[in-house]
Amino acid sequence: MSKFSILRQSLVTLALGAFACAAGATAPTPDTTGHMQGFTAAGAVQQRQLEKRFDALLSADEMRDWLKRLTAGPNQVGAPHNKANAQFILKKFKQWGWDAHIEKFDVLYPTPKRLLVELVAPTHYKAKLHEPPVKGDRTSALKGVLPPYNAYSADGDVTAGLVYVNYGMPDDYKQLARLGVSVKGKIVIARYGHGWRGLKPRLAYQHGAVGCIIYSDPRDDGYFRGDPYPKGGWKPAQGVQRGSVADQEEYYQGDPTTPGYGSVPGAEHLAVEDAKPIQNIPVLPISYADATPLLKALGGPVAPENWRGALPFTYHVGPGPAKVHLVVKSNWDYVTIYDVIAKLHGTSDADQWVMRGNHHDAWVFGAYDPLAGTVAMMGEAKAMGTLYKQGWRPRRTIVYASWDGEEPGLLGSTEWAETHADEIKRKAVLYVNSDTNARGFLRVGGSHSVQHMVNQVGDGVTDPETGVSVIDRLRARAMVRAAQHPGSDWWSKRAKQAAGDGDITINTLGSGSDFTPFLDHLGIASLSLGFRGENAGAGIYHSRYDSFDHYIRFGDPGLVYGVALAKMAGHVVMRTANAKVLPMRFSDVGRIMQRYVTDLRNKIKSERKAYQRQQKLFAANAYKLVADPRHPLAPPATLPDVPKIDLTPLDQAAQRLLHSAQAYQKAYDARVAQGLAIPESQLHKVNTLIGTMHQRLLTADGLPTRPWYKNQLVAPGIYTGYGVKVFPAVRQALGAGKWDAAAHNVAMVAHTLDAYSKQLDALTALLAR
Repeated sequence: MSKFSILRQSLVTLALGAFACAAGATAPTPDTTGHMQGFTAAGAVQQRQLEKRFDALLSADEMRDWLKRLTAGPNQVGAPHNKANAQFILKKFKQWGWDAHIEKFDVLYPTPKRLLVELVAPTHYKAKLHEPPVKGDRTSALKGVLPPYNAYSADGDVTAGLVYVNYGMPDDYKQLARLGVSVKGKIVIARYGHGWRGLKPRLAYQHGAVGCIIYSDPRDDGYFRGDPYPKGGWKPAQGVQRGSVADQEEYYQGDPTTPGYGSVPGAEHLAVEDAKPIQNIPVLPISYADATPLLKALGGPVAPENWRGALPFTYHVGPGPAKVHLVVKSNWDYVTIYDVIAKLHGTSDADQWVMRGNHHDAWVFGAYDPLAGTVAMMGEAKAMGTLYKQGWRPRRTIVYASWDGEEPGLLGSTEWAETHADEIKRKAVLYVNSDTNARGFLRVGGSHSVQHMVNQVGDGVTDPETGVSVIDRLRARAMVRAAQHPGSDWWSKRAKQAAGDGDITINTLGSGSDFTPFLDHLGIASLSLGFRGENAGAGIYHSRYDSFDHYIRFGDPGLVYGVALAKMAGHVVMRTANAKVLPMRFSDVGRIMQRYVTDLRNKIKSERKAYQRQQKLFAANAYKLVADPRHPLAPPATLPDVPKIDLTPLDQAAQRLLHSAQAYQKAYDARVAQGLAIPESQLHKVNTLIGTMHQRLLTADGLPTRPWYKNQLVAPGIYTGYGVKVFPAVRQALGAGKWDAAAHNVAMVAHTLDAYSKQLDALTALLAR
């Protein structure tokens, strides 16, 4: 028995032994037929042979050479080197046989003109706001690098007292209120983490602050985690995380001045002051070296224990005696961005597109984010182009995109998607995204209709450092984590999935990369793929030190995970492009929908119980009695009294969807038994219905208060940033305490799920003929 087989058998035995006795625990039924989703038996053999030829054409050495070239200069939007990279990628696509071109968009892209952070009381300190060169890193001394800043900050020149707000998330402001500390009229200083950076200034403004400083605490990504760069991979004292703070999750993605339509040359743009995603107060990121004098100067209450970072002094909240002068002035210019779009034209189903994308712009050099993903995509493109020249032709057209302007706000992908929206909705059946990539575990999220295919692909891709499949490595991690955290529902569910060799459930996507306009705005089934978890990429994220020299020491030294990513994404793309029937399995959608409704019901019950527990504590005067009289701490704000929300319409719709999905699966399995014998007159209709299924989750009006987001199943949360909210309209109303709106949105989402079920029923009827 091979090492691969022994490990798999051991994992299954361990999982079954650990979880078979759990109450209600049922392992997913494995696919024991060996059937490749969407293919006949003979077609599956041919596809696997094709994938072996594809794999043999991938070269880690080539990827390393491309990465070195692409990271040889600053790659921020508008930088000459970033444009040169787009032209280089275009040249390569054409050389490899793709039909390729560049599409240009003119977008608002602010760059810093004057930046200042200065402690003016009780002592004086002027922040350096500069990342010095690092010995041994060849590019860290290059010129042309923009200083650390937050794009789409408001301009401002303010002097005010300073308040430390921990991560600057909603719960942190609740804790400040208990401490009797207000940020009104103050400048807040928040540490990066526990929420998207754009939420920090938005929440600060909503609580009355006049400015926002964001710093990286060494507990989160510096010396507390490991040796700083260059000895180790973690953030050095002067390292700074750049990033956009455009408030896009609350409004819309892309160019803030062209909401919902493409920023093509000549397009009409909103005035800057009318662009809603731009922040209302000045925001600036700083290093922990620059943050230290500011934080040390704070008085006021000692910070709660879980607010304390790893700097070597006592953390205080303020306000006073620290007073800070903050200046942010930007050049509000329009610049041209360059998307590279390439196609391999299909044959019988050429009017259906399988899309694949990764961006090429960066905040500085961008080895980890995003060019490690870009070179993997280039490896895929070269291999597919070679196969194409050798005579292979996909059934469907393959579209590869190297996006520009992702870092400031998904500019390149969003503007392209908005410009070509009608054609994309007619033709695109799947969008596959990658971004960062490094050593570690497979990270995959996306639409659950392609979950089974991803598991099948992952079972055939070997983890380069352990020698087992990337899916088996995920199974092992799930069981170890479940054993380490026996009370974790998240890990116990994944460990149960490992039992019986079942599929690993992929994550649900919200936002954060270029899949967003396709998934959330256009309703295209989407995937996001990458490896990470065993590198120090978080330490140099969005900094000058995200360089080639850092990456080949601490990211993916041999680019072997670049090859693994190329195999994962390439196989998914080619299987989808070649399949006779599009390889979506809707029974997985039906099952996950049951879990989504259960999770929503449990959340409502949990919040109701939390209110009841708190009321008992209020009645017993417990909060006052446990507070230290010498360090007053007010009782917490009263939790909302959540009424019973009738989820019956959603329950029934989810149940109907499950029945429809099961009926489709039965009809599909019958066709598999017949060798997928579907008359050509029906096959195109079948694939059209499958390819547009995800669009049934859209509504024309979009989500309440943010109509750009049209997907009623998933969206980024207003207060979670990139993090996903399932049934976002319902969750949004619950979070705002709008109980009638929540009930209305339950009915609306149920109606949307019924539209999905009806198209599934139509698809089943076609297959059953």
